[in-house]
Amino acid sequence: MKKYIIILLLISSACFAQKTTLYTIGDSTMANKKDPERNPEHGWAQVLQPFFTEDIVVVNKAVNGRSTKSFINEKRWDSIYKELKKGDYVFIQFGHNDEKIEDSSRYTNPHTAYRYNLIRFVKESREKGAIPILLTSIARRNFNEKGVLVPTHGDYPLETRLVAQEYKVPFIDLEYFTETLEQFYGPEKSKQLHLHFKAGENAYYDKDKADDTHLSLLGAKTIAQIVINQIKVLNDKSLDKLKKGIR
Repeated sequence: MKKYIIILLLISSACFAQKTTLYTIGDSTMANKKDPERNPEHGWAQVLQPFFTEDIVVVNKAVNGRSTKSFINEKRWDSIYKELKKGDYVFIQFGHNDEKIEDSSRYTNPHTAYRYNLIRFVKESREKGAIPILLTSIARRNFNEKGVLVPTHGDYPLETRLVAQEYKVPFIDLEYFTETLEQFYGPEKSKQLHLHFKAGENAYYDKDKADDTHLSLLGAKTIAQIVINQIKVLNDKSLDKLKKGIR
């Protein structure tokens, strides 16, 4: 009997060892939201797990309101770094809150602090044998009166692209793909991707809601699918294990 228990434990350990962790770090556009059964707001990384088999375990560490600076200063990155192991993956998407120039606890200059914080995430992930993946920020629904989608992220996406190029990091230009998505839906229909409700229209909100940054369940699932599609087409052998874990 003891022999069989040991065999079962060894099998269980082997199965567990085959699992790969995918950490996601970033801001509210990715983060898990409270009361997901009632809350219309969802982060795109919140809905990522169903796109993978059980061999990939998504650990969503994105947090509302965080920039690269505050994420580091609050020791959130340190806690992930301690857990990282060889073969893990790290999705890195910041920028929305690095822009907050009125807030010294979050603001970073895109060409200096923001850039070097991204480089730190990349280098320290690789120190542990993990594979970093850089993503630009998702676009805001920001149409002008002529129906033109106007960018809001300044030079932060540019610096993300440059770091990815310089350090040969797998890269998803999520700003570009979500701009395309917003434009496809158009100025009015794109409200469905975000949080637009009249008072009483949704039980979760008792006042009018018009949020063009954060995502509805439709928006979150659509962007998660975009990320999965891009992972599939990226020509990088380091992503093979992640690709195999896609349903």
